[in-house]
Amino acid sequence: MITIIVGMSELNRPVGLGLAARGDVRETVNWVARAERAGLESVWVHDSYFERDPISFLAPMAQATKRIRLGAGALNPYTRHPFVVATTMASLDNIAEGRLSLALGSGLPLRLAQMNIPFENAPQRVGESIDQIRTLWRGERLVLNDRVPPLVPMFPPPKRIPIYIAAYTRPYLELAGEKADGYLARPMESVAAFTLMRERVLDSAERHARDASQIDFRGYLLTYISDSRQDALNRAKREPFVIYMISILSDISMSRAGFPRELRDRVNELWRAEDYHHAAEAIPDELLEAFVLAGTRHDVAARALDYRRAGMTVPLLQPVVQDEDQVMATIDACVLYGSETVNQASVAANREQVATGGADARRGFSVRERLQGIFEITRPFSFSASLVPVALGGAFAWTQGAVNPAAFFVALAAGLALHAGTNVINEIYDVRHGIDSITSPRASHAIVKGRVTEKQAFALAATCFAVAGALGLYLVFVRGPLMLALGALGVLGGYFYTAPPFQYKYRALGVPLVFLQMGVLMTVGGYFAASGRFDWRVVVLSIPAGLLVAAILHGNEWRDITEDLRLGFTTLSGELGKRAAYGTYVALVLGAYLVLTLAIILRIAPTLALLAMFSLPAAWWVLRAAERGYSGSTGDINTIDVMTARVHGVFSGLFLAGIAFSSLLK
Repeated sequence: MITIIVGMSELNRPVGLGLAARGDVRETVNWVARAERAGLESVWVHDSYFERDPISFLAPMAQATKRIRLGAGALNPYTRHPFVVATTMASLDNIAEGRLSLALGSGLPLRLAQMNIPFENAPQRVGESIDQIRTLWRGERLVLNDRVPPLVPMFPPPKRIPIYIAAYTRPYLELAGEKADGYLARPMESVAAFTLMRERVLDSAERHARDASQIDFRGYLLTYISDSRQDALNRAKREPFVIYMISILSDISMSRAGFPRELRDRVNELWRAEDYHHAAEAIPDELLEAFVLAGTRHDVAARALDYRRAGMTVPLLQPVVQDEDQVMATIDACVLYGSETVNQASVAANREQVATGGADARRGFSVRERLQGIFEITRPFSFSASLVPVALGGAFAWTQGAVNPAAFFVALAAGLALHAGTNVINEIYDVRHGIDSITSPRASHAIVKGRVTEKQAFALAATCFAVAGALGLYLVFVRGPLMLALGALGVLGGYFYTAPPFQYKYRALGVPLVFLQMGVLMTVGGYFAASGRFDWRVVVLSIPAGLLVAAILHGNEWRDITEDLRLGFTTLSGELGKRAAYGTYVALVLGAYLVLTLAIILRIAPTLALLAMFSLPAAWWVLRAAERGYSGSTGDINTIDVMTARVHGVFSGLFLAGIAFSSLLK
């Protein structure tokens, strides 16, 4: 995604950004600085159980900014004693003077029980905490235990820090109206539910003789932004966090939004069974849209305006996926909302787009865009994985003086066509499953965006397989029926990699079968096509490059292990676990060099094949990246499949050169 609006210093409508305390602290601080430059009113960081500490994020945020408000919320008085909260916020106020806000909630009973913390009298506890914190901030003594001296604050009183209530049941709404400075709505709250809760807070304020204008209303609004509404919906409903949040919606939340609770129950049942794939399919678009702001930047900004009309003073847009693209896109949506470019007309246009499927679905695509889409789904960058083994078999036949050039080049072309068709089929079913492409960490959007329809993609795959079949018939004519068996294994193996009913990638068989198919089978097939015979030594020569092809796929699966498990897919990496998956990746890469060395020692490969060892610096570089990725630096393995493919290309090119030179020097 590309950030479309930057550098604004002031917005007409106040709007904020919500973040979780996760990921790289320095990267998050950089996002907040950019939010400040874009003119956002505030950034709030909430307490994410068992992730990182929100205060540790807020401190460097305060240091790196000068104007934007910073909110801590929601904290709770169980895991953080009110005295600790008071001193912590006072310390932060020393850095971000007059820019802090605090939200207090009840805490989650399950999480507190996991920490063996008693959960008792929660509304009373929160109300008392507000009083105690304010007492300490005034510099007054606090008596909590009359058998010992009182607590005496030794810190300077902070500037005014407003306190919000962040809990949704009636006692907390009453409490917000009685004594809080504001109310902070939780994520996944529908417009109808927020409207009702706001009314209850204001009713409580009236009973306690408070001015309604003194109470500020904010709320976390979960967002998922893409280039089209439908793509955003499809991707959002596959996020485990969204599935979980849908699965625990209360009966009253479902009722207020106008949905039967049976929808929630079905999602909950599948969630508990860890069937995330079907859980996502069980979420209707309409249900998701009631609780999540999904669509383009303009769609999200228009939906935020609905909450403003319901009385939300400052919407806090929070990306479901907290990464660079989604955070920057969410800031863009905040700017669109805050600059009042989203008005009644744009809301009407948004509703029309929802009804018609979006502007992307209505516009046509140029020939160039469609050709680019075809290029994406055939994935030419991966073709070396099929060209190398066939070329290796042909090169070995050449060293024996038994090569048929025409048959060899036909085999190369057939292998290329087969690989292209396989890539297209993989892309079709990757899109159907809602997961990224297996050969690229950046999923192709050609089918999702409509540049290539699914029907066109199937036609393209059929054309590629037909070309491979026609070329294969020539090879059968030249080499006999055994060539037909080899070709049939290749077609079936490629098609059913991700296609039903076998889908062997998702049965933890992808890596070993790809090794056999794109390592052993294609090398043996290339040798047989070129020479018309078999030689056991060809199998040995196929292993090094085959191990690196397997490493390409295994690196991809290892990087995506969490996402694949969440979507309910079984891969070899998922079965092994992250530690063993990392070890397997290292073994595959180093194994290629070890097998090559043994083949040379045993005189199966020529001595000049040692040229392949000049690729060791590239291998060392990718292994170091893998080590950093295993240690937690996920950015180092975002493109591990592409990096491994480069090692495979350099290794294989030098290996082939060594075989060719050895034949010339005989």
